Amino acid sequence: MLVADRYRLHVCIGRGGMGEVWQATDEVLGRSVAVKLMLAQAADPSAADRFRLEAQTAARLSHPHVVGVFDFGTWDGKLFLVMELVEGDSLQGNPADPLILPAERVAVVAAHAAAGLAAAHRQGVVHRDIKPGNLLVDAEGTVKLADFGIARFVDDPSGALTTTGQIVGTGLYLAPERALGQPASSASDVYSLGCVLYQLLTGRPPFRADTATALLYQHIDTAPMPPNRLGAALSPAFETYLLSLLAKQPEQRPSAQAIADWFSSGAWRSYSAGVSGPPQASHQPAGHSRGRTHAPQRPAPLPMPAAHTPAPTPPPANRPPVTRSAPAARRRQSQASTSDRLAEISRRRPRKTAAVAGAIAFVVFLIIGMAWLS
Repeated sequence: MLVADRYRLHVCIGRGGMGEVWQATDEVLGRSVAVKLMLAQAADPSAADRFRLEAQTAARLSHPHVVGVFDFGTWDGKLFLVMELVEGDSLQGNPADPLILPAERVAVVAAHAAAGLAAAHRQGVVHRDIKPGNLLVDAEGTVKLADFGIARFVDDPSGALTTTGQIVGTGLYLAPERALGQPASSASDVYSLGCVLYQLLTGRPPFRADTATALLYQHIDTAPMPPNRLGAALSPAFETYLLSLLAKQPEQRPSAQAIADWFSSGAWRSYSAGVSGPPQASHQPAGHSRGRTHAPQRPAPLPMPAAHTPAPTPPPANRPPVTRSAPAARRRQSQASTSDRLAEISRRRPRKTAAVAGAIAFVVFLIIGMAWLS
């Protein structure tokens, strides 16, 4: 099948409520592409507008972590969208066998997806439908954001193309403010990304319920269980940062660019929850368990310089060495020194008395002499 006399369709690689996605070849440029065909515009009058908005939104973005858009038009009464073909699969997984990735791989997903979101947010675009199925991974392991079908421009509220109060998006990854009917924002995308990362680490989303209403209430007022308690092998820094993406208040979540920078820096490897910079290299002995947390060793104190100690004064020659026990020797030595001081005072007292008497006599004779002369 040849679409618009240019795109030859080969294999249908995806179906949704609005259309189909085909692997195709651009016969003009000779490259592989993905062609999305709009099929349901008759049943939903706004579907064509949303499809057109998706093309305009994705074309507004040019980033390595966003699926690129090449062309858009109408063929045989159907709208079509030509996109970059990602040779790989999504992170959707299988409900019966959920996809669980190690922390190293999830950190890469987080850095790539957040970088793509940051590019969209800089252009004033809110994705509004971040979920595992919209994160595509190519053969080289690069993660790309796809499906901006329900995205909206922050500077164009009418771009949502939904009625007031209508909730658009997947409930398992819906931000609390959106569950309350508030407008989506860049922080809403961050929350949804946090839910996806949580699921990739634990095999389940942070909240599950039997009804949609119960699920929305959990997003609003239930704290997620820490991933380590569900078997995820994460450093404290990784777990703390991931839970910050799931904060109930939008202003408490980091920006998409901050998330991309944090995971790219390698700070997620740190075993100290307060460390936000790149971790120090760790040297662990063979056989050491990577999942065990060790307190950092304190550096040994620097050796203090040796204090100068005067040489001991040898005992007098006429005094024999003391061999008594230390307490008794100190007591006797104290008593002896006291006796010596008293004896010295007694010897000095007569000398002081004679000196005072002589001074008094000298003053008396001096007064008598002065009186006689006068």
